[in-house]
Amino acid sequence: MAIVNVTPELVAEVLASTDWQAVDAQSDDDISRNVAQDPDAPAILTDGETAAAIARTVRKRLGLSQAEFAARFHVPVGTLRDWEQNRRQPDAPALAYLRVIAREPDIVARALAVA
Repeated sequence: MAIVNVTPELVAEVLASTDWQAVDAQSDDDISRNVAQDPDAPAILTDGETAAAIARTVRKRLGLSQAEFAARFHVPVGTLRDWEQNRRQPDAPALAYLRVIAREPDIVARALAVA
């Protein structure tokens, strides 16, 4: 396996040489077929799998158990567990809340501590 040094110049070159009209013209079926044919491509996640991964990753990155995360950020532990195990999907506001926690966990925890 060759190691590639990814530089800003290399990224700019690849972006400039990409046929974006051809990319945009692909249907979902075309994309799925291309991913399935490429052994190096990661699997495409469903919306539920993406939401579950976001919830789980945010919590683990903060080093918190489900109970600790739930208590700190005022999310019912059962709801968090359902999100992480993809039994339920967070709605749009809950997903936005998870993204805010991911970016600014200390600010969110402080704001909730005041309430």
